[in-house]
Amino acid sequence: MPGRSHGRAFAPARLLISLLVSLLLSLLAGAPHAHAADALNGRNLYLNGPAGGGTACASCHGPTPANNVSGILAAANNPGVITRAFAANRGGMGALYNGRFTPAEIEDLAAFIGNPGVTPAPVASVSPASLSFAATPLGQSAGPLAATLANSGSGPLNVAALSLTGAAAGDYAISGGSCANGAVVAAGASCTVQIGFRPSAAGTRDASLVIAHNATGGSSTVGLSGTGNAVPQATIALSANAIDFGALVAGVASPARAITVNNTGQAALAFTGIAVGGADPGLFTLGGSCGTASPVPAGGSCTVTVTASASAGGAFSGSLSLVSNASNGTVSVALGGTVAAAAPAIAASPSAVAFGSQTVGGAPASQAVTLANTGNVALAMGNIGVSGSAAITIAGNTCGTTLAVGAGCTVTLAFAPQAEGPAAATLAVASNAAALQVTVSGSGTTAPVARPALSEPGPVAFADTRVGQGAAARTITLANNGTAALKIASLVLDGAAVADFRLAGTCAANVTVSPGGNCTIDIGFHPAAPGQRAATMLLVTDGGSQFTVALAGTGVAVPVPMLAVSPQSFDFGSTDVNGTAPTRRFAVTNGGGNPAVLTGASFAGPFSLQADSGACAAFPFTLQPGAACDLVVRFAPTVGGDASGSMVLAAEGGSPLTVALSGRGAVPAVQVPAAPQNNGGSGCSAATSGNDPVLALLVALSVAVLAWRRAMDKSAQESVQESVQESVNKQGRQA
Repeated sequence: MPGRSHGRAFAPARLLISLLVSLLLSLLAGAPHAHAADALNGRNLYLNGPAGGGTACASCHGPTPANNVSGILAAANNPGVITRAFAANRGGMGALYNGRFTPAEIEDLAAFIGNPGVTPAPVASVSPASLSFAATPLGQSAGPLAATLANSGSGPLNVAALSLTGAAAGDYAISGGSCANGAVVAAGASCTVQIGFRPSAAGTRDASLVIAHNATGGSSTVGLSGTGNAVPQATIALSANAIDFGALVAGVASPARAITVNNTGQAALAFTGIAVGGADPGLFTLGGSCGTASPVPAGGSCTVTVTASASAGGAFSGSLSLVSNASNGTVSVALGGTVAAAAPAIAASPSAVAFGSQTVGGAPASQAVTLANTGNVALAMGNIGVSGSAAITIAGNTCGTTLAVGAGCTVTLAFAPQAEGPAAATLAVASNAAALQVTVSGSGTTAPVARPALSEPGPVAFADTRVGQGAAARTITLANNGTAALKIASLVLDGAAVADFRLAGTCAANVTVSPGGNCTIDIGFHPAAPGQRAATMLLVTDGGSQFTVALAGTGVAVPVPMLAVSPQSFDFGSTDVNGTAPTRRFAVTNGGGNPAVLTGASFAGPFSLQADSGACAAFPFTLQPGAACDLVVRFAPTVGGDASGSMVLAAEGGSPLTVALSGRGAVPAVQVPAAPQNNGGSGCSAATSGNDPVLALLVALSVAVLAWRRAMDKSAQESVQESVQESVNKQGRQA
């Protein structure tokens, strides 16, 4: 029948079209596989066997599938071959592995068999993909943000370089984090990059952090965005971030300690709260010129004073908080110290006096003993006397009735033997501290003896000296007033700050001084830290004489200038290229208590310093406390378009001050139109590389359509032939 003939003719075409449509739908669905085969994990399973233990595939198929032992390459990227081999127990594999590998592990095995040369490789990713900073006043810094670089691959990730790119790259800085140039991030580990933002111009400021590495793609990028806020704001700068009251005596108030608050911003500073919190707020009393009713103008300052007083022993602490409209928010000053009960104490240096051998009937030899108040309250001095040998007496006493905390006085002892032999005595000091005794010894002789004497018995006090610098040396002469030579047995320094003092000169250990001769001791002071620094020089002769000289000095911290500049940023606006350069005056103020030495100004961009008779003196110059002067800056663009730069002021002992500068040249920048781009694979394509899956589908559909048309043509021909044959047959029957 014609109907059957047509049905038979269309059947192959229908089947082919059905298969192609199924393939098309499967490809268009694009559903990802539940498991991405991991050839490295397959390598581990191949060489070591199932995770739960057992025979390794390598024991039968050799160390690498590449050798195709027992035809294993048939399973290359084909997990079904492995599954069927297990099911059929081919070569006994079913007994070994059925139920021991998961379907995902079988896929990993097939992937390794298909890629036996696979090696560990890093996989880099960053999160978040972008960092967005809050709007920040020009010249101020926003709180830092961090991005994480993770290695989810199987090999080490080598960080080649960290860099900032983009139009506003200069507004960002890498300020910390564990990622660094040359760092290695292990597989499964990560590192961080911390970025700071300091806008130099108003508006949106975009840039990128680029991390170059050895993973696929060669680098990872983090977008950076922030906004420069040109609205003037106040900014707080403190002269100190903490106050240590030290050791206080119970019930006795400390001296008032002051904190200077400087407004380094561009608007008035208004306080909304000044208070003490923390563990022991009731122990502190506030004062000073800062107050909620007294705004501080831009470039101005005020002070907060704090006094501490406690009745109980132990440590105490608190926190001074300054709440204001400043751009850097609430600032705090840590407060702390310790309290102890009144404890008078006295110490002697040296703790024992040795005169050695002295000539009977000769002139008295003398040595000094220094008494120091080492307690926390004043000493009430009592009787000071000597008991023992009559040859040992007190020749002088500078101690009065009281001795302040940390103060000292001197008792001079004399030894004038009247007979040969040893002599001994005791120096006793009475006060409201525990009794103090110093042993004194000597010996009388008629033989020639040396008589050492120091030109300065001490204590030796040096002038206050900056940390890291040296005070003028002090020279002490050791003279031999006797009839025999003396030899220096020992000349050393001792004490808590021994490294801050130095000895030089002609006197030294094993040096001999003839009768009537002398040598010199040069003592230097080089404080390594601020505060009181003390040590002791000890000289001993071969005759038994001992000299102890107390050394003291105070290290002074390098004064930090409290400099501020206003405004902290400025936009010169539009200026004719190579025309008359506009200028702007910037006020530099020293709000600290020490003179500030400004050493220079450096510029970036088309900006420079303009000479002006009413401006600051030529660099370097000194700005006294509370003083101010103007720096005149000019803007001279040589090309059209936007221009940005900065002025950086350098000062001794302080951080550089940076002023953000900007402007525009009157000639507009030439805009070059971007060339049109076609990133596709040509025509209707979703690919950017030319490997377009849609293109393959279109080819498959074309083949299907051609096949269908050929089937239709063949069917039509068969239909015509059947019709002709049917007519012939009909005519034959009629005849």
